[in-house]
Amino acid sequence: MATNYGGYMGKVLRINLSTKEVSEYPFSDEERKLYIGGKTMAAKILSDHLTGNEKAFSEDNLLVITTGPMTGSGAPSSSRFNISTLSPLTGYITSSNCGGNFGYYLKKAGLDALVISGKCENPTWIEIQNDTVLFHEADDLWGLKTSETQEKLDEKLTMKNGRVRKNGKICIGPAGENQVLYASIISNERVSGRGGTGAVMGWMKLKAVCASGNKEVKVIEKEKMVKHTQKWFKYLRKHPLTGNQLPKMGTAGLVSAMQMKSILSTKNYQYGQYDKFEDISGEKLAEEYNIVNKGCLTCPIRCARTVEVNGKQVKGPELETLVLLGSGILNNDLKSILRWNYELDELGMDTISCANTLSYAMEANEKGLWDNGLVFSEIDDISKVFEDIAYARGIGAELALGSKRLAEKYGGKEFAINAKGMELAAYEPRKTVGLGLGYAVSNRGGCHLNGGYLVILEGLGLSIDPTTPRGKADLTMMFQDLMEMISATGQCLFTSYAFFPSPLMNHPNSWYTKLVNKILPYCGGVVRFINKFPEIAFFHLPVFHHTKAFELVTGMKMPFGNYLRAGERGYNLERIVNARFGVDESKDSLPKRLTDVPQDPNKPETKVPLETMKKVYYKARGWDEKGLPTKKTIERLKLDGDVRDKG
Repeated sequence: MATNYGGYMGKVLRINLSTKEVSEYPFSDEERKLYIGGKTMAAKILSDHLTGNEKAFSEDNLLVITTGPMTGSGAPSSSRFNISTLSPLTGYITSSNCGGNFGYYLKKAGLDALVISGKCENPTWIEIQNDTVLFHEADDLWGLKTSETQEKLDEKLTMKNGRVRKNGKICIGPAGENQVLYASIISNERVSGRGGTGAVMGWMKLKAVCASGNKEVKVIEKEKMVKHTQKWFKYLRKHPLTGNQLPKMGTAGLVSAMQMKSILSTKNYQYGQYDKFEDISGEKLAEEYNIVNKGCLTCPIRCARTVEVNGKQVKGPELETLVLLGSGILNNDLKSILRWNYELDELGMDTISCANTLSYAMEANEKGLWDNGLVFSEIDDISKVFEDIAYARGIGAELALGSKRLAEKYGGKEFAINAKGMELAAYEPRKTVGLGLGYAVSNRGGCHLNGGYLVILEGLGLSIDPTTPRGKADLTMMFQDLMEMISATGQCLFTSYAFFPSPLMNHPNSWYTKLVNKILPYCGGVVRFINKFPEIAFFHLPVFHHTKAFELVTGMKMPFGNYLRAGERGYNLERIVNARFGVDESKDSLPKRLTDVPQDPNKPETKVPLETMKKVYYKARGWDEKGLPTKKTIERLKLDGDVRDKG
């Protein structure tokens, strides 16, 4: 369906793999205005089809690949695309954001999104070029690792003049083919990692999708957008987080700060500090192994590291991989982590879930619950373990199920560190309790980003009291909604780091920074008022360039309050769909290690006061005691009629 807005191509394509039928999926301008794009657009499409009776591995499931209106607009860090589906790992909706180039080229092909259903009879890859969709046999690609798959695809897309047609691609590796429950999807060297999207693609026998074309993204106020973008680029480059820390050390630069704040996951979240943290730090990575920085398309931050593995220059590990395959399993050999990061990307596996499942297995072995031969700090055979997981061999076939299912079989649920079946990120939450709340209530499971990333207030940006529950529920809601909308527009969440004024970051010991840290937890009421009545924020914030850029690109009015409301709508929409699959208050939980056992035995407050915060959070969200949006909330967000109970 054509669109009057800028930023959109005006067409969503539906592909039925069982019948090879290709048709246009209707998505109106009214829906674009309400559901924007990215993960929120995907949630709307899933909401219209999922009743609560579907399984991840079935022809009733959908794989929804969406861009945002900012994708391809030239805005900073705007090459992101989203993949949403019913997760085989959790049984609920998962949404996984990726910085590869597929979203950009999907728009070049004239498409905002793909809605894929059904199952191929034989391994298949799909070629999309402008208005042409071709299905190709993929027998020669099946079994290949992700980089070789992409190289072979480029060979197939070589034109008569000998040049490879410019294209974006997604593909799976052996882990996806063998339906490892946390298998990922790869685009270039970037990963759509969480929730098992690659396993769904593997079940569909869909090895890869390539997109190319010559269409252009329409920008409503093009000249003004160019000027605004230039100003925005300069702002990001001057900010201490996006212009200094991330470019210098990437996310790995947080390791030392996490150690100092006692939030560095160590030995399967038993501790918050690791005495050999310097060996896996961003400083060591930068000094001894980093070759050059890289970034996604249109990204001024350039947070990606390039390292050498087996004589090849490849993408280096992010923070999560460094910590969870480092201190998480008591491994201080950085070189091994560089190699494992590459191997897991090649196999197509989520490093977070894989590493946490491994650490659960090590502790289960240590406690005599499961004789599996895996031992903390013993790393000689880990590469083989990863291969066994990807190919479902021996012990690998069990590790492929994730920590939640293993704990149900062998015991140790209190140290199977997951929420809703998805393993947690690298931040130990007993000294960042706001993030602990976020982990528990996150729609897709144990995700720091979908959880609101309150750790940036609790020690990694500002330094508000990290163990008080005061104000954390309202702040969590605001940050969740803000990040929800950034994802929906097709931009990188790292751009939100610059939301915090530079003086607060540059002068952490100043009187004004200390004052902000002191009073912010007591501002819950003010934050709730803004969350409840965001229309009072009818302006653009000078530290938040996203809203003005959105207006210039799309032509929609989007002051800061509207931006927050759109994020809130998307967050609630996913919650309501998940409710059809059984999500309620009882599923918003954390393992007892994090809620019942203080990290510091001498400080009882160093555990997550989850139940206390949940009650406040539900009230702030307009949810009932069961953790579900009330009818009033549904009507206020204009979701009534779109999210009716289909079970």
